[in-house]
Amino acid sequence: MYKRSISTGIHALYGAVAITGVFLVLAGVYSLAARIYYVGKVLPGVSSAGVNLAGLTEAEIRDSLQEVFVYPSNGLIVLQDQDRLWAIHPQELGVGLNFKAIAERALLVGREGGLIERLGGQWSAWLRGHSIAPVIFFDQEFGAKFLDKIADQINRPQIEAVIGVDGVSVAMNPGQIGRQLDIDTTLGDLIEPFSKLYDAQIKLTIEETPPLVLDVSEQSVIAEMILAEALVLTVETDAVSVIEPAELAQLLRFNLVDTEDGAQYEVGLDEDLISLTLEALAADLIIVPQNARFIFNEDSGELDLLESAVVGRALDIPATIAKLQSDLRNGIHEVEMVFQSDEPGVGDDATAEELGIREVVSVVSSYFSGSGSARVQNIKTSAAAFHGLLIAPGETLSMAQVLGDISLDTGYAEALIIFGDRTIKGVGGGVCQVSTTLYRAAFFGGYQLVERYPHAYRVRYYELGASSPGPGFDATVYVPLVDFKFTNDRDTWLLMETYVYDRQLVWKFYSTSDGREVEWSRQQFNAQDAPEALYKENEDLKKGEIKKVDWAADGLDVIVTRNVTLDGENLYEDRIETYYLPWRAIYEYGPGTKLPKGAKTEAE
Repeated sequence: MYKRSISTGIHALYGAVAITGVFLVLAGVYSLAARIYYVGKVLPGVSSAGVNLAGLTEAEIRDSLQEVFVYPSNGLIVLQDQDRLWAIHPQELGVGLNFKAIAERALLVGREGGLIERLGGQWSAWLRGHSIAPVIFFDQEFGAKFLDKIADQINRPQIEAVIGVDGVSVAMNPGQIGRQLDIDTTLGDLIEPFSKLYDAQIKLTIEETPPLVLDVSEQSVIAEMILAEALVLTVETDAVSVIEPAELAQLLRFNLVDTEDGAQYEVGLDEDLISLTLEALAADLIIVPQNARFIFNEDSGELDLLESAVVGRALDIPATIAKLQSDLRNGIHEVEMVFQSDEPGVGDDATAEELGIREVVSVVSSYFSGSGSARVQNIKTSAAAFHGLLIAPGETLSMAQVLGDISLDTGYAEALIIFGDRTIKGVGGGVCQVSTTLYRAAFFGGYQLVERYPHAYRVRYYELGASSPGPGFDATVYVPLVDFKFTNDRDTWLLMETYVYDRQLVWKFYSTSDGREVEWSRQQFNAQDAPEALYKENEDLKKGEIKKVDWAADGLDVIVTRNVTLDGENLYEDRIETYYLPWRAIYEYGPGTKLPKGAKTEAE
């Protein structure tokens, strides 16, 4: 019995295997035949919208389906706005069928995945069929352009029933409800019928903006009074702006207000528009508060007033508008503008004791022998901006912010500056002598360094004098892009003084020493000789004329380390890296000029 059961099971197993083998062979043969016969064609059983796609190529699929999928050209969308209707075919709104995508999906049936998956897909399509859904595209940008044409028939501006001006006369204009077709919402409403290929009637979404209702009897009298003469805006009795009656008429509005007797309209200026007018004036009327400036008297230990403090002010636009509205309604046409005052942090009566200024905490000098008069002028002008300046505890000084506009109008002259890979003439050349000196004062004073940029190459001025710390101790400023910043991290105020003696700039920091100590060191390496001078032809120069426009400088890498300690604890450990490029001298010469023997030119 046992052996017979095993034998029977084995025969059954052999039978199943044989059947499966036959099936796999047949399936493989079918798959191979399909792959050979239907290369580039849709496999049997695949259809779309009832159209048999079997054996068709991509181009043939397009031709076959175009006759069936006629919704874009024959479908109907009716757009409605009140009693107006627009009948439109979907394709006019940018709707179409993506026949290429349909063909691609049809061609993929039975061809995706591994052998078993492909066979399964082929048999499933053959036995049960496989329908490809239409692939719709909706070009909403195209549709929006079409709807723009409808919008031209619908849209109209809101017209307030406002007082118009004919010369200096007052006239009331009727209002009009503003209407605007909401194209985005309309496009969204069209997505469903387009995606499901059915006709539809869509009610257009219109944004309406009704005007205010006007009481012409009383308000016209007020309007005539407002337009009777020009509005004069004053500051301390000085006229700063005059708005003529014709301009006032453009600013007039009727605003709905609630009163004890109910709602009524009152004539007033459009606050948004008059605000724009005031904002345009505000920048020229603002006064930035400025601390008093002092000189530290080392004999008395007191502060000597150098420049009085300036109380700041800023135009209070809301308060000014309220005053304008009230005065005009009462027939007042000369209106004093309203300001908010801003007191400076340090007044003229501040004392050294109050500010914690007791002694000099840092003194440095830099030299600029050989500088031309324009460069000296710029050094004096920019250094003066810091003379007597106070820096509050915790405040970060931005040199660019203190300097502000560097131009011929603010006292600067044209002198040589480093710009890109050239030394050229520019307004403010020499300001970097000041930034370099300030950087050194902050460095050796042990203050927190926030932002510093070196020059592209070594500048000889910054290495002049026995007190110069050498290369790696320069800082460049190019307002407003490149800045030098440091923070007064002491608990007491910092007073700065600057002095120019002939060709020497002295910078002094006064505060109270907290006992911090500064240790520093410098490493120099990778020295590189300046490249050979280059000669460039300049058609603006005469024959025989040679002009030096850039100066040679050797390249050098410098690493400066600084350790600032207080009571034996580290405050700052700075590693300041500077990489000076080797800089070639550049000469320009006129056409036909004989150059020095061995001179290198651009052509070489």
